[in-house]
Amino acid sequence: MPDASASVDHAAKIAAEAAAETERSLTDLAKRAEKAIQEGLAELRVRSRDYADVAGEQFDVAQKYVVDRVQERPVAATLTALGVGVLIGVLISGRRR
Repeated sequence: MPDASASVDHAAKIAAEAAAETERSLTDLAKRAEKAIQEGLAELRVRSRDYADVAGEQFDVAQKYVVDRVQERPVAATLTALGVGVLIGVLISGRRR
């Protein structure tokens, strides 16, 4: 029976080593995944700031254009706004029926 006991001990030792190696591999994989995610988030922050800046600039240009057109033709702008308001009102009231 000593051979069986030695075989069980040897198998247990091999299993423990395999478990330790698996744990090291998983820890390393988790660290690499965390690093990749952090780098991706940093890149996303940079790009989102760029997109926000461009969108802000385009919004400013559009706002200036609208203000200029309203100042050039206030009556036409008022009638257009009124027409859009009526159209939205008709669309909203049509959904309730």
